[in-house]
Amino acid sequence: MSRARPRDRTWEDELTVDSRLERSTDEDVPAGAPEAGGAPEAGGRPRWRRVAARAVTGAAFLLVLVALVTPAEFARLTPGAFARVPIEGVVGVALILVLPARARRYAAGAGGAVLGLLLVLKVLDIGFDAVLVRPFDLVLDWPLLGPGVEFVKESSGQAGAVAAVVLAVALAVGVVVLTALSTLRLSRVAVRHRRPASWTAVVLGTVWIACAALGAQLVHGLPVASRSAAVLAYDHARQVRTSLNDRKEFAKAAAVDGFRDTPPDRLLTGLRGKDVVLAFVESYGRSAVESPQYAPQVGAVLDQGSRRLREAGFSARSGWLTSSTAGGGSWLAHATLLSGLWVNNQQRYRALVNSDRLTLNGAFHRADSRTVALMPAITRAWPEASFYGYDKVYDDRNLGYRGPRFSFATMPDQYTLSTLQRTELAKKDRAPVMAETALVSSHAPWASIPRPVPWDRVGDGSVFNGMGKGYDAPWPPAGRIRDEYRKSIEYTLNTLVSFLETYGDDDTVLVFLGDHQPAPLITGPGASRDVPITIVAKDRAVMDRISGWGWQDGLRPGRGTPVWPMSAFRDRFLTAFGG
Repeated sequence: MSRARPRDRTWEDELTVDSRLERSTDEDVPAGAPEAGGAPEAGGRPRWRRVAARAVTGAAFLLVLVALVTPAEFARLTPGAFARVPIEGVVGVALILVLPARARRYAAGAGGAVLGLLLVLKVLDIGFDAVLVRPFDLVLDWPLLGPGVEFVKESSGQAGAVAAVVLAVALAVGVVVLTALSTLRLSRVAVRHRRPASWTAVVLGTVWIACAALGAQLVHGLPVASRSAAVLAYDHARQVRTSLNDRKEFAKAAAVDGFRDTPPDRLLTGLRGKDVVLAFVESYGRSAVESPQYAPQVGAVLDQGSRRLREAGFSARSGWLTSSTAGGGSWLAHATLLSGLWVNNQQRYRALVNSDRLTLNGAFHRADSRTVALMPAITRAWPEASFYGYDKVYDDRNLGYRGPRFSFATMPDQYTLSTLQRTELAKKDRAPVMAETALVSSHAPWASIPRPVPWDRVGDGSVFNGMGKGYDAPWPPAGRIRDEYRKSIEYTLNTLVSFLETYGDDDTVLVFLGDHQPAPLITGPGASRDVPITIVAKDRAVMDRISGWGWQDGLRPGRGTPVWPMSAFRDRFLTAFGG
């Protein structure tokens, strides 16, 4: 006897079978009903399981909602940001309801995993926005994670750094897995309750269209009609393309250098015989000078410093530069100012330090100055030093400091400047010195700030013992962090003024500037990337060279003072002081 050949199952059959299977899950077991294959359990366990299942479903919904509507900007992380309608969710529900069972499972799982990856990317964007005031670059920013770990290590110790890395990796993997599981669960719930799910998708889709047409917003800059997940994916895809082309763009810019072939006897003729100190003040940004929460005190320090320097015979002029970075990445700002190229990512930095670009340091070296660097935050080998052309590098390993650390800073700025005076400037029968230094007492986390001491007592730094204890925590108390930032800037500015009063002479020229603005935690949202820059000298001929720059007299730049890109400074400086 022949058997009838079974017909192929259609997608409607699969949906029917899958729906029956899903209706037999714990969520659909009526209260008090026996579980499949067994008798009812005592104590009402089916009700407990039903409540637990609904709680898990609710958690899955919240996780997916967070992944869809969380803004990628730190300043917009407010409760109102989550009261939005994500079009990706509406489309996802509609797609789930029309796909066959097997395709639905694949789509839900894959879509959830992608959504989880986007959520991890949003977290990276939020972190970078909170610190560096820009989103994470999928191509160029991976090398920056290393310095981030180093900062945690310096602030919280080796154990804290290891724990942070392990936790970050575990959270990233966990988010992707949980988001995929959540979308799978929600897809089963949507199919099981097909009619309510369909009506919900229609209503939310209508609401989204209406809100999009009206431009409705509960939070400024965040439309109720959300498409943030799709925009995030598009923006980063476009960014990847731009970043992949960045190497060529930078090489094209680096190929143009009007000073590459300038003869040494025509370089920096206006500074021959001068000792030039170029000091980068960590996190000294425009906000410190103009923000109402800092300007009264910092402005008073600058105005008083201007008076003190005038009494000592010095003149000063100040302007603004727009830094290539914000919140961190000081080395990018240093490279930008010294090279005359816009260095705003690690790829450009690596390309620069492997080139023969003429830097300000190199120009002074060609002009027969002794070039030195004092970098107290460098604690290991620094191969890039050979690119800048220093004759001598002083770092944490050979600065001879015997005092305590001050939070991130390995030593006080006063000790760094005192070492410059003792080891280089105080020598007799020497060549003129061009010294670059990074003053790091104003570096985050501002948990411990040194006190000034008489310059003749600085010695090996042991005089600072007892000052470096700071707070028990690696960061100041939340209510005091901005005050501590301001105090650190005041400390460094006062130290620079005092250094000039004590050691400056007719052949001293000081150029000091901020490397970048601090993080938005300090500046608030929407701050510019501008930093102050000041040139101080006794010799009027030096100041006359920059009289056409339009800079403000004194240590404090005015609001209307011109703003230049930081990359423009090298050429303007070499032109002003050239032959």
